[in-house]
Amino acid sequence: MNAVEETGRIVLLTASHRVAPGLLSWPAWQTLRGADLVLCPDAAHPQLPYLREAGIEVELSEPDAQELVETCAGGRTVVVLPSGEGDRRLTDGLARLAGSGRVSMPDLELLPGSYDLPGARLLDLVQVMDQIRRTCPWSSRQTHQGLAKYALEEAYELVEAVEAGDRDELREELGDVLLQVVFHARIAEEDEEEPFSVDDVAGGIVEKLIHRHPHVFGSETAETPEEVKEHWLRMKAVEKQRASVTDGVPLGQPALVLAAKLSSRARTAGLSVPLPAGEGVGYRLLALAVEAEAGGADPEAALRAAARTYREAIRSAE
Repeated sequence: MNAVEETGRIVLLTASHRVAPGLLSWPAWQTLRGADLVLCPDAAHPQLPYLREAGIEVELSEPDAQELVETCAGGRTVVVLPSGEGDRRLTDGLARLAGSGRVSMPDLELLPGSYDLPGARLLDLVQVMDQIRRTCPWSSRQTHQGLAKYALEEAYELVEAVEAGDRDELREELGDVLLQVVFHARIAEEDEEEPFSVDDVAGGIVEKLIHRHPHVFGSETAETPEEVKEHWLRMKAVEKQRASVTDGVPLGQPALVLAAKLSSRARTAGLSVPLPAGEGVGYRLLALAVEAEAGGADPEAALRAAARTYREAIRSAE
């Protein structure tokens, strides 16, 4: 009998709390069925009902490191289901024994029974937001109207991070924008007449994306960005059934963005609309914004870039 067979094997079987209990990998089920003993320190562990239903006998026990090593003697395989906190006491104890050099250690294996799916951390965000909404004195009193200004601020900060090219800042600002979406959706759940949840929000945008991408999810084709935009606008027109190409353009947005958007809508619709004649800086700015949009430039971004240069010039003069 070799040393491994004599000392046995300890398997710490972990599972993501973001994956439904009972959905374990095939290697995890094989290990559980082949184990000599399965231990769990937590009587409320979410996997227990499913393991018992599958015929896996689980012993509720919280052994220390030395006891666990001794249990493996004779070549036994012991599987431990750590609690949600990770059973630091046990893992630290095993590390100390292994590092002492005085103990013949069993094979130690960390076996992930399930992995997070892409987007799984969004579930954490929804859960945390729910708790904050219920218990935080400030957050529990917020309304859509009261939060609206923060959505604008966070959107501007996101644009600034994009233009600055700061990846860390970009990640953070994307999170702040996402928070606004989840916060508003959580508030919307409490509406007495027309409640909706973050799942309804996500479901709506999924349907919209599928419908507006027939070249991806349907039988139509698109080889160029221009063809994709054509599909998008056509599908959008069918959905909205607007009386005017200007419908849906928010008048409260920054003026340069508004002017460029109106110009884009008219040009896309094939309308040739002369610019209104008038005196003053407003009409000159309108003409410049339309000119920039027609040339493929973003007048708002261009002015911000120029303003940043101006700011640096002011600082240099100071």
